[in-house]
Amino acid sequence: MTSTADRVAHQQMREQGIGTNQQAVKFSQQDYETLRQQCLQNGCLFEDACFPAERKSLGYKELGPYSSKTRSVVWKRPTELCSDPKFIDDGATRMDICQGILGDCWLLAAIASLTLDEQILARVVPSGQSFTEDYAGIFHFQFWQFGEWVDVVVDDRLPTQDGKLLFVHSAEGSEFWTALLEKAYAKVHGCYEALSGGNTIEGFEDFTGGIAEVYTLDKAPPKLFQIMKKALSLGSLMGCSIDITSAYETEAVTALKLVKGHAYSVTCAEEVNIRGKLVQLVRIRNPWGQVEWTGPWSDGSSEWNNVSKDEKSKLNHVAEDGEFWMSYSDFIRHFSKLEICNLTPDTLTSDDVSRWNHYQFEGMWRVGSTAGGCRNHAATFCSNPQFVVRLEDVDDHPLDGKDGCTFLVGLMQKDGRQLKKLDRNLETIGFAIYKVPDQYKGSSNVHLGPDVLLRERPVAMSSAFINTREVCDRFKLPPGEYAIIPSTFHPHKNGNFILRVFSEKKATASPLEKDIDAQIEEKEVSESDVDPNFKRLFKQIAGTDMEVSVFELVEILNNIVSHRSDIKTDGFSLETGRLIVSLLDKDESTKLGLMEFHLLWSKIQKYLVIFKKYDTDNSGTMSSHEMRGAATEAGFSINSAVLQAIVSRYADAQYAIDFDSFVGCLIKLEMLFKIFKALESADSKKIELDMQQWLCLAIY
Repeated sequence: MTSTADRVAHQQMREQGIGTNQQAVKFSQQDYETLRQQCLQNGCLFEDACFPAERKSLGYKELGPYSSKTRSVVWKRPTELCSDPKFIDDGATRMDICQGILGDCWLLAAIASLTLDEQILARVVPSGQSFTEDYAGIFHFQFWQFGEWVDVVVDDRLPTQDGKLLFVHSAEGSEFWTALLEKAYAKVHGCYEALSGGNTIEGFEDFTGGIAEVYTLDKAPPKLFQIMKKALSLGSLMGCSIDITSAYETEAVTALKLVKGHAYSVTCAEEVNIRGKLVQLVRIRNPWGQVEWTGPWSDGSSEWNNVSKDEKSKLNHVAEDGEFWMSYSDFIRHFSKLEICNLTPDTLTSDDVSRWNHYQFEGMWRVGSTAGGCRNHAATFCSNPQFVVRLEDVDDHPLDGKDGCTFLVGLMQKDGRQLKKLDRNLETIGFAIYKVPDQYKGSSNVHLGPDVLLRERPVAMSSAFINTREVCDRFKLPPGEYAIIPSTFHPHKNGNFILRVFSEKKATASPLEKDIDAQIEEKEVSESDVDPNFKRLFKQIAGTDMEVSVFELVEILNNIVSHRSDIKTDGFSLETGRLIVSLLDKDESTKLGLMEFHLLWSKIQKYLVIFKKYDTDNSGTMSSHEMRGAATEAGFSINSAVLQAIVSRYADAQYAIDFDSFVGCLIKLEMLFKIFKALESADSKKIELDMQQWLCLAIY
């Protein structure tokens, strides 16, 4: 219940704009300025209790509390390591980044790319931090984490061995922004060891909020050069690397001076006219040093003799500085992988670049309600979360010459690095895309069922279902409305996810979700309409006072259901009986009279018919995945969040719902709808309660 309240509070914060880079969430609720001022006033240096200078902050296995690697670790501040420490000295450069004993080279490659763009760096490393002016031993950084920016505070106590930094450090040893940034990133993920092993693209995304595409170059799509050129015009970050087949090949230099297992940046893609023939060129930068490609189109190669001065000037022909040109054909032959990080519109401040349109949604898979698995699982697939994207305008300059709408879909699951500490793996995830049928077009108030998702074939799918942090693919489809169904490969897997859509042209996107509503039928019935046999039976049950107490009601209901072999039940509880009385007791006698009991009997008869219909295997219980349809037939329109709450409250360990739970759920829904409508003002869809009113209603 409290976690649900936390999620609601989080949604409200997001609606207020908290979570943007300009209004980042305070990680662990720590405010940098407040803590810094407190330290300055008290004349002390900050010590972070949320990420203490202890062994548990280092790791859990290789760097765990009992590991021999951590026994001699001493935490020291930069002021104890050198006489004149600098936060950033003469600008942030690749020379500030030297790897320590931690296997996080993927992160350091991403940090190196940050140094190439001062504006993006400033989003991650806020300005005004130093070891001189108002120094208090506290620093802060900002990272994009699963849909929102978080501001992370750290103290400057860093792990050392033999007086030297254990992890990332600068070449000169006197600059500390990278070591502190690494510490802040480790804090977000629980410890330093959680950063071991990864993909540069993960760092790209967490430093920009962008969405990543990965291309295997020996299977490069026909128009990849045009994709690269377009991406660069959109301000995308781009990296490439050469795969290694063993650890011995790490940093090995090829005959043409390319470094294996090494992260390069792609900075330009252009075409040059050579004797009437267009040649595709790619400009690449080695962020670590001066080692450069020596093949065709390298610095000083003969190919440049055939290029005019004007074209050379346009291409900004480079010198010996770690940056070089090579032909696109050589690029895809010598490099193994290309990573493109497409940036969100708010990241790009220059008017010289176009911008993607960006849409982002949070979602959950929950066992028994929304964890339907992939299309192979027909019984549950339709219960997955659903989202719609409406593509209207075709691309301005289509790469293949054909009209269509280009868009990216990224599905990211949360908290993978925290799972490593628990020795748990990421789920295998992917998505399917369906064309929305004409009868549902223009409406978001729908949840697509088997008539669409099982009878129609998807028009597109993720390239794979894979157990990685994010699955991202590029698509081109005709204008229209499309439903995206994200899922785990197997059903019945809990998980939280972010779904992102980047479109070249303006589009709209939203969850496909039923509006919450209720159509409660209450027929006006007088006592003369009640069957005489029913009256006689009621008199026998109720006794002389002609009213049924909650205790009598529970006894009656259990007596009735115990004689039925076609439904399973644990019996109506006293709690359910009290709910029924609370709903139907018009005169506040805490008992049910004839007409009230007659109304209850009509409801139960109706609910029994629905229950039997959705008990498709005649087991006497109903699958929790059928609860959405059953509730709809009973008059209640519910969305995924409400469905998850229902399943948590009313399903058993096998995610089945028996008859008494089904009745109790529908009675509770009706009561909640009526309470809300009674307290709602002017169809505002909101109510306001003080503490006493809330407690009385919640307890009741």
